[in-house]
Amino acid sequence: MFRIIASALLALYLLIVGLWPAAVAPVGLAFNGLGVVLAAIPGPVFLLAAVVVWFRHRNTQPATA
Repeated sequence: MFRIIASALLALYLLIVGLWPAAVAPVGLAFNGLGVVLAAIPGPVFLLAAVVVWFRHRNTQPATA
């Protein structure tokens, strides 16, 4: 019984170790691409975008007469 469990765990270990780099590669490439895009945009553009979003989505008080 121990030999069956050990061989199943060995097979699972080899499957995980063998497939993990291939499964993580697209995620790493996506984060690298996102980093390149974010680095290409200047900081003041992000600041301007944040100000525009804040002005567009702030809560306005109703006018009272």
